[in-house]
Amino acid sequence: MKYKVGFICVGNSCRSQMAEGFAREYAGDILEVYSAGTDPSPEVKANAVKAMDEVGIDISDHYPKLLEEIPSELDILITMGCGVECPYIPCKFREDWGLDDPAGHPMEVFRETREIIDQKVKELIEKVKNDEI
Repeated sequence: MKYKVGFICVGNSCRSQMAEGFAREYAGDILEVYSAGTDPSPEVKANAVKAMDEVGIDISDHYPKLLEEIPSELDILITMGCGVECPYIPCKFREDWGLDDPAGHPMEVFRETREIIDQKVKELIEKVKNDEI
């Protein structure tokens, strides 16, 4: 059984897209991965694509999605720390990662955010593998 995981933020243009990329790369065999935004941006930020490309993960074909474009029920819901109230989405496990949005900041901030997300995705995968969710 694959766990349905959704990474949710406001614009679905940086943090949630990076998390989706890492989760697909590391655990596509155990996770069915989605990302979406409460108010999606027109496109994924170029620096987010570049930051992920630097670690060998291609998210260049990703695009911002509305919440309605992902399953209405998830096993795992991860919010990025957007500072807005997310609509209710039924899930078994919910966690907020409290990450600042790198949009509008220099490339180094995207890299720092990428590294934090990388670690948090690995920790999430361990929780899934150890039946802690």
